[in-house]
Amino acid sequence: MTSPHDEPAAVAAPPAGEPRRRRVRPGSRRGVPLPLLLPALLGLAFLVLPLIALLIRTPWHSLPDQLTSPGVWQALRLSLVCATAATAVSLVIGVPLAWLLARVEFPGRGLVRALVTLPLVLPPVVGGVALLMALGRNGVVGQWLDSWFGITLPFTTVGVVLAEAFVAMPFLVISVEGTLRAADPRYEEAATTLGASRFTAFRRVTLPLIAPGIAAGAVLAWARALGEFGATITFAGNFPGRTQTMPLAVYLALQSDPAAAIALSLVLLVVSVAVLAGLRDRWMTAS
Repeated sequence: MTSPHDEPAAVAAPPAGEPRRRRVRPGSRRGVPLPLLLPALLGLAFLVLPLIALLIRTPWHSLPDQLTSPGVWQALRLSLVCATAATAVSLVIGVPLAWLLARVEFPGRGLVRALVTLPLVLPPVVGGVALLMALGRNGVVGQWLDSWFGITLPFTTVGVVLAEAFVAMPFLVISVEGTLRAADPRYEEAATTLGASRFTAFRRVTLPLIAPGIAAGAVLAWARALGEFGATITFAGNFPGRTQTMPLAVYLALQSDPAAAIALSLVLLVVSVAVLAGLRDRWMTAS
């Protein structure tokens, strides 16, 4: 009599005359080719070694004094405030933009998507120059803001927020658009057939569905805004207490106080690692 424990083996047995096939797991190690292993290890060392060197060179004994010095704390506080404000701006205008790209068919949608994601590959300094041409005192829009309302955006704290939002918002749009495309639109359609308006369906049905994607995109945008340098220094300048964020303070301190530059760099490194660790589960689920 065959026991219950033997049934799976009997079912899984191949027909007579056929060789038994060995099941190979996708992630199993079957030997790594040397021409692939060496470049892989070299790439890993290239990416990790500078970070290890930063940790080795960190002045741990004076790190508390460095982080609590007035200049460093001022730059840190300004960076946190501006990055949070830039993320809020990105949420207000980026989520509707992502919904438009994901849910509405219109001519030239591919071109619009390319323009929205352009800041991802555009050199940040070029983005800062573009912002000056658009929002500067003699810019296409900035001249009217200055003459009509007396509003000057460059070289102000608001300018920092705008520069950071310009480079960070595409991360949010891409994340939210991907989540919207993965969400089933039939829930929205069902809500509209029951009498809900399109906006009510978005607010009561779609937003709860895509909340994880919005959160992930907001964290990515915040981290990108926190580390922004090129567009900020070009459009907003480098004025302590007003526009000098942490990356700008690192650049300035490196010329006169390398210990402070390393301390600030370590803070940015810790923030980046925390962001990646927080988003890891989402990435693993998506993959």
